[in-house]
This record gives sequence, C-alpha cells and structure tokens, in this order.
Amino acid sequence: MYEEKVTLVNEIGLHARPASIFIREAVKHACDINVEKDGRIYNAKSIMSVLSMSAGKGEEIIIKAQGDDEEEAVKSLVDLVENKLSNY
Repeated sequence: MYEEKVTLVNEIGLHARPASIFIREAVKHACDINVEKDGRIYNAKSIMSVLSMSAGKGEEIIIKAQGDDEEEAVKSLVDLVENKLSNY
C-alpha cells in the first residue's frame, strides 16, 4: 500500500466538476484507490462516494492505493489536487 496526505487548495474542494476530474484520473489506474477524510474511507473511483465525502478547501485528505501501479496512481492524484484543480 502507498499513501500520501494532501490539502485541497481549490475554491470548492472535491465537489461537482473537480470530483469528476479526480475520478477520471483514478479510473485510469488498475489498483484499488481510496481516500480517507476524518477517519472515514471513500472509494476514489466512485462519484457518489467522493461527493459524499464533502471535502472542501483547506481540508486534508489521504489518498491510498494498493495494487500494481499504486505509487504512480497516488502521485498522479496528488499532483492533480495540488496543481491542476486550482481553476475550480
């Protein structure tokens, strides 16, 4: 298992459009990917799960992956959160 902690920096967090972009990136990877927020685990490949997380700006999440490309998956999602979702 590989995991990294990241802080949401975009204005609306992982809601609506940013959540769908996050999920599109997650499903590219073969490994299982979860997001932890406030001690609860959410499926990073499920729009309903990610939206139910209600992750807003400034909140920390932990992206966890397990499987063949786990490190690549986590690093790509962290990069997405830190650098590419800032327009939303």
